[in-house]
Amino acid sequence: MNWITRERPKIDRIACPWLIRNFIDSDAHFFYVPFDQVIEKAAALNAIPFDVPGVELTHQQDQCTFDALIKKYQLNDPALHAMAPIVRAADTDQHHLSNQAAGLWAIAAGMSYNIKDDLELLQAGTVIYDALYTWAKHLQDVKHTESPVEQLLVDVYQKYLKKGKTGKIPAWATELKTIIQDQIDTNLALSLTGVSQELKVNPAYVSREFSKYFDNLSFGEYIRKLRIDKAIVFMDTSDYSFSEIAYLTGFSDQSHFARIFKQETGLTPSAYRKNALKGKIHPNS
Repeated sequence: MNWITRERPKIDRIACPWLIRNFIDSDAHFFYVPFDQVIEKAAALNAIPFDVPGVELTHQQDQCTFDALIKKYQLNDPALHAMAPIVRAADTDQHHLSNQAAGLWAIAAGMSYNIKDDLELLQAGTVIYDALYTWAKHLQDVKHTESPVEQLLVDVYQKYLKKGKTGKIPAWATELKTIIQDQIDTNLALSLTGVSQELKVNPAYVSREFSKYFDNLSFGEYIRKLRIDKAIVFMDTSDYSFSEIAYLTGFSDQSHFARIFKQETGLTPSAYRKNALKGKIHPNS
């Protein structure tokens, strides 16, 4: 089936073709034409017009065309109903209706500015809506920081800072070490600046206090050590390549990983893995 709408799409006229092709008409062909030619071209192409005034599939009251399609074709997928207010809010400039709307608008506007061919823009925009659908279906409750370590670090710091310094090794320090070790299989992508911002505390203060209770290491040194420990676990228990291990442990690239690994262990990753295969003892043992 042919479908037709106005040229230069941004939100609804990208979201709707994505919806049509994935849930209504898998063989759909889309045409973008000047506003004043949509109805005339629709008749000539035997195409269904959408998102223009005076047709069935268009804005109705506070609803957008994406909503109209869901209603007409009785699409009951919960993920689509989670997407609908995001598309509606972005398309009608009512960003207060959805936390994700402003971001979707910013991406759509930038893409429309960069890509002048409408069908090429549709192809690129499809990737965005594929991702949004996956988020709505599987990831709505997932945080950007998958590791619980960062929040736990903030929590124990807050507990310590509220109580004040006692002169003894605080319970939070012992607790934090235990927590981090329990969660070592996560990606420790932590930063002193990020933690300090969460705490609303000067980074210099956090840095000074941290080293007192974490093996006389700075924040960066301690996290780097944990990354290397995590890398060693991967090398001992998996067949991951060094580039894969570098990615999984938060290093910028394999070269960076190899350099830090040698600083921490005295061996290159290749030498360590070779020794491990021969059954030699860990260099830090």
